Amino acid sequence: MAVTRIAFLASSADEAQAAQAALERRYGSVQPEEADVIVALGGDGFMLQTLHATMGLEKPVYGMHRGTVGFLMNDYAEEGLPRRLAEAKRAVINPLHMVAETCGGSRHEALAINEVSLLRQTRQAAKIRVIVDGEERLQELICDGILVATPAGSTAYNLSAHGPILPIRARLLALTPISAFRPRRWRGAILPLETRVTFEILESDKRPVSATADHVEVRDVLRVDVAAAPQIELQLLYDPGHGLEERLIREQFAT
Repeated sequence: MAVTRIAFLASSADEAQAAQAALERRYGSVQPEEADVIVALGGDGFMLQTLHATMGLEKPVYGMHRGTVGFLMNDYAEEGLPRRLAEAKRAVINPLHMVAETCGGSRHEALAINEVSLLRQTRQAAKIRVIVDGEERLQELICDGILVATPAGSTAYNLSAHGPILPIRARLLALTPISAFRPRRWRGAILPLETRVTFEILESDKRPVSATADHVEVRDVLRVDVAAAPQIELQLLYDPGHGLEERLIREQFAT
């Protein structure tokens, strides 16, 4: 892709701020609305923030690692950036759409690039009914929580909860329990991208549950609906040979 206008965005970390200043001196910078590409400087958390903040612009985002975790980022180098951007490979990901209804009757919507997770709010385990495409699949899951992850998010919280790693181009979602007590042997499911998952909270007054879509948290939920939003396409750029698909494959052989 031909790149003439770059928007540089950086996290608040000193390392990221210094990188932004150096890159802007060397290549100039425009506002994200005017850019051909957005360069995000930071860690994975800042990459997610950038994707959320620029979602409506439909601009490709190229991340460079100037933070803590850099799974979604390219290596940082000040030199040769226009060439790297021109040669970069594109990965397209679709976020999840969450609709959460609370015990107080309010309704909240949010998008998640990594996952939608439900977590118990107190010392008592949550009790959750799991419905897939309108059919009850688990009458009662007793657990610390449960999550739905995208392929892009399958190596994040989902992997920590022993969920499967999904190839980035797979039209799949991971449904993964978090510290399940009953049924003890249920390890989750892999679902088609088009699936709609509904969670109903049982004994919500005694066992309150929160729902989180990336960084948006809704407390005291009663029902949560989760489905992919295929009409929204987020574009990530990666150096050849270091794309998200290759990283997901390598992660499966990590020791």
